[in-house]
Amino acid sequence: MADPKPRVKVPKKASKDEIIAIKTLISHKMESGQRKDKEGNLIPRQIINKFTCEFNDKMVFGCDLEPAVSANPYLEFNVRVPESGTFKFTWVDDDGSVYETESKITVG
Repeated sequence: MADPKPRVKVPKKASKDEIIAIKTLISHKMESGQRKDKEGNLIPRQIINKFTCEFNDKMVFGCDLEPAVSANPYLEFNVRVPESGTFKFTWVDDDGSVYETESKITVG
């Protein structure tokens, strides 16, 4: 599998206290641990199990993901933006890998 690739879509500008939609997607096969390979052996579970979004170092959204989530999990949520700042997105994999990306927004 290629390295998981996080992608986010955040508006570049917003008005003070505007509610914006944030869209995220990470390329990941999300192996549930319930399938078998050609020899009948269970394929080990490997999923993104946690996602968080922080705005100016304060958590604004977070969730735990379970094996039933499809490959390449897509999340969309709304956030109120009171000021300019930086969104930090973090995905945590079962193997301990952490994938991060950031996006800035200007309020004015």
